[in-house]
Amino acid sequence: MRVKDKYLNPFTDFGFKKLFGVESNKDILIDFLNELLRKDEGKIKDITYLSPEQLGRIGERIAIFDIYCENEQGEKFIVEMQKAKQNYFKDRTIYYSTFPIQSQAQKGGWDFELKSVYTVGILDFVFDEDKGSDQVFHHEVQLFDKSVQAVFYDKLTYIYLEMPKFTKTIDELETHFDNWLYVLKNLDHLTDRPAKIQESIFAKLFAQAEIANFDDEEYSEYEKSLKTYRDLKNSFDTAREEGEKKGWEKGKREGLKEGERKGREEGERKGREEGRREGGKEEKITIAGKLKRQNIPPEIISKSTGLRIEEIEKL
Repeated sequence: MRVKDKYLNPFTDFGFKKLFGVESNKDILIDFLNELLRKDEGKIKDITYLSPEQLGRIGERIAIFDIYCENEQGEKFIVEMQKAKQNYFKDRTIYYSTFPIQSQAQKGGWDFELKSVYTVGILDFVFDEDKGSDQVFHHEVQLFDKSVQAVFYDKLTYIYLEMPKFTKTIDELETHFDNWLYVLKNLDHLTDRPAKIQESIFAKLFAQAEIANFDDEEYSEYEKSLKTYRDLKNSFDTAREEGEKKGWEKGKREGLKEGERKGREEGERKGREEGRREGGKEEKITIAGKLKRQNIPPEIISKSTGLRIEEIEKL
């Protein structure tokens, strides 16, 4: 495979870490986080990259983050680029957030004061529950007190960007944050930096993203990462389509047996619902098997499918 695009795909593991996960490009990550958080006070001035592999306090369970860092105030940031839908993706992000919380524990007379923890998910898919609405793509979640309709605790924040919902054209961009979202979504399809996106931080980003500037080792790593991304996306798309079709047909037959009272429309609706339910575990196992045969590391398969590494190794 020969890469023909001018700029890298930021949804690949290599591409995301090339742009945001190296010390020389931390100003790019800082700019993005500041635009994402839009704090009136406490704007991030510097960050320190932390080990992306974290060992939990229960057994040997670990978490492997795409990017894990902290700012000069000790606030922690987990930044994840999620390529494909995962059944328990929200659960995983909640679980991941417990690691930087636990890491703040101190021996002795600690008063339990915590620094803020932010979990950021840049998603190349749409949550199932949001598919019927294009109104909101930028979700910011905190602990909420329903009785008084106010935030109960603001030191734990989950931010999700459903990138397929961001549909602004270059002429519709209005803010620096709009520019960021447009670049993330369209970077690998662009042939040059758009004239409208002239902030200095993007000049650096486009230079770092230009594939022609890669050395031989970087180019080889990117090709492998791009192939993994395409294989993974294709496996998920194919398994989902097959699972939904199979379940739809089964559910349709069962629905029609209930009689003409509810009619064909009800049967088809039940079929789609049954397809989504049955497609779950079977779909993940099918995808994991395909990826394993392509020699993709178990850690990446586990992260993409939600299956345990032990389950993957048995396939």
